[in-house]
Amino acid sequence: MKCYSRASLSGDCISIDMAEIIMSESNEEIVIADNIIGKERSNGVTMNENTTIVVFGASGDLAKKKTYPALFGLYRNEFLPRNVHIVGYARTKMTLEEYRKRISSYIKIVTKPMEKQLEKFLELCTYVSGPYDEDSGYKELANHLNSIEGTTPFDRLFYMALPPNVFVEVSSHTKRLCYPQNGRAKLIVEKPFGSDLESSRALQKDLAPIWTEDELFRIDHYLGKEMVKNLLIVRFGNEFFNANWNKNHISNIQITFKETIGTEGRGGYFDPTGIIRDVMQNHLLQVLTMVAMERPISFSAEDIRDEKVRVLRAIPAINPGDVIIGQYVASEDGTKPGYKDDEGVPKDSRCPTFAGMALYIKNERWDGVPFILKAGKALDEQKTEIRIQFKDVSSGIFRDIPRNELVIRVQPDEAIYLKINAKLPGLTMNTALTELDLTYRRRFSDLKIPEAYESLILDALKGDHSNFVRDDELDASWRIFTPLLKYLDQNTDVVPSPYAYGSRGPAFLDSFVASYGYVRTQPGAYGWPLTPAGGPSGDSKAPSNL
Repeated sequence: MKCYSRASLSGDCISIDMAEIIMSESNEEIVIADNIIGKERSNGVTMNENTTIVVFGASGDLAKKKTYPALFGLYRNEFLPRNVHIVGYARTKMTLEEYRKRISSYIKIVTKPMEKQLEKFLELCTYVSGPYDEDSGYKELANHLNSIEGTTPFDRLFYMALPPNVFVEVSSHTKRLCYPQNGRAKLIVEKPFGSDLESSRALQKDLAPIWTEDELFRIDHYLGKEMVKNLLIVRFGNEFFNANWNKNHISNIQITFKETIGTEGRGGYFDPTGIIRDVMQNHLLQVLTMVAMERPISFSAEDIRDEKVRVLRAIPAINPGDVIIGQYVASEDGTKPGYKDDEGVPKDSRCPTFAGMALYIKNERWDGVPFILKAGKALDEQKTEIRIQFKDVSSGIFRDIPRNELVIRVQPDEAIYLKINAKLPGLTMNTALTELDLTYRRRFSDLKIPEAYESLILDALKGDHSNFVRDDELDASWRIFTPLLKYLDQNTDVVPSPYAYGSRGPAFLDSFVASYGYVRTQPGAYGWPLTPAGGPSGDSKAPSNL
C-alpha cells in the first residue's frame, strides 16, 4: 500500500541509522526501521487544530482540479486539523446536497476505503452562495462560520480560487466582515500577481492595508513540488555537490518546461498572457532561485526567502538579444490545430507559446554562467527538468570525453540522475557514458509523493511561508522580466517563429542553446533508461537532451 512519508509533507530533514535500513535482495525496496532520528526544519509555527477553511470560487475550475482534491488528499492521510470545517463560497446557487455531489465529481476514487473516506470528508463540507461585490453574501458567510464554529476560538484560512481582478474586492470584504474574532487569519492568493512590475506593485499596494505580509500566502505551486523542495537538501546536504556548484565547474544550466497540449479552447484567455508571463516569470524563475541561492543560515521562511531575493537582485533585466520566441502551427499530419485556429485567438496574434532565454547572475558564484530557461506548449513531450552541465575535462588523457550532467526531473516520474563516464566492460579501455540513477518510483516505491497543492495548503495551515512568494521577491522578479515584456508588446515587427504542434520547438532551438555553451550528446550515443516502478532496468524511450 502506498502511504505518505510524514517527512515529505512536513519538511523534516531525516538522518537514518544505516544499520537499520533493510534491503531486499533485489535492492528494489527500502524498509526504514522505527529508530529514525529526525530534526524539525520549520519556522516553529504550529497548526491550530481548530481551523475553518473557506474556499472562494468553490464552483470554479481551480477548485475542481486542484483545491478540493488536495484537501481530500490531506484529509485521507490525516494531515488536516482534527477539528476542521471546509466552507465553499461562490455565486452559483446550489443546495448542500448539490454542492457535495459536485465535490464528489472532482475526486477520483480508486478503492472502496476511499469511498468511505470521501463520505466522511463530505460531512465536513458546507456551502454558502453569494455575490463577490456586496456585503450581503459576506454577512451570510460570517453568520454561517460563527454557527459551525460555536464558542471555540478558530483560525480561518481563506483560499481565493479566483481570478486576480476580484482579489482586492473579495479580500477587503473578507477582512471587514469575516475576520476571526479570537483566532488567526490567513489568505491564500493564486497567480498571476500582476502582468508587469507596475501592475504587480499596484496589486500589492491595494492588498497591503488590508492584509499583513504575515497573513498573505502567495502561492506558486511549483514551490510545492517534491523535487523543487528537494533542491535545498540535494544542494546543501551533499558536500560533493555543494563544492562543485559554481562557475568554476559548471558550464551552463537549463530549466525546461514542456507541455504536449496546446491551449485547447482557452486561447482567448492565454493570448493576453503568453508563455513568458504564464510560466517563466514565476514557475521557472522560482526554480532558478532554488538552484542558484546561497546556503540560508536556517530553515526559517525568512532566511530562505532572503537568499532567494539576493539571487533575484543580482540578475539584470533580460536582454531581448538573449531571447527567442515561437508560436505553434498545425501538426505536420494536420490532426492538431495551430494556435491561431483556437477560438478567441486573434488571427494576427503575436503571442508566444514558446520562449527560450538566457539569464545571468552577477555574483561571485555564478558570474558568466548562462541560465537557459525554455518553456512551450504543443511540444513533443511533457516534462519539467533542471539540467546542469559541467565543464569539459580541460587537459590530460580524457580531455575529449563527454561532459558530466546532473539532471533533476521535476515531473513526471521524479528522478535525479548524474551522467558519468565509465569504463566499458571488456578487455579494452573504451569508455561509455552512463548514469547514477535515483528514480523515485523505484527507490521510494512505498511512499506516495504528495501533490504540490497538498503540500502548500498544509504549509499555509501551519503558517509556514517558506514555499510562498514574498512581496519583495515578487517585485524583484517582475523587474527582471518587465523590460522584455514591454519590448515584445510594443515592437510589432517581432514575430514568433512557427513550429509544428508536436515538435521540439522552433527549428533553431538547438543552435540557440548551443550558442550559450551547451554541448549536446551525440544522438544515439546515450539514452537514460527510464525504469518502471518495480520493473526491470531499461526502458524503450530515452528522454531528449532538450
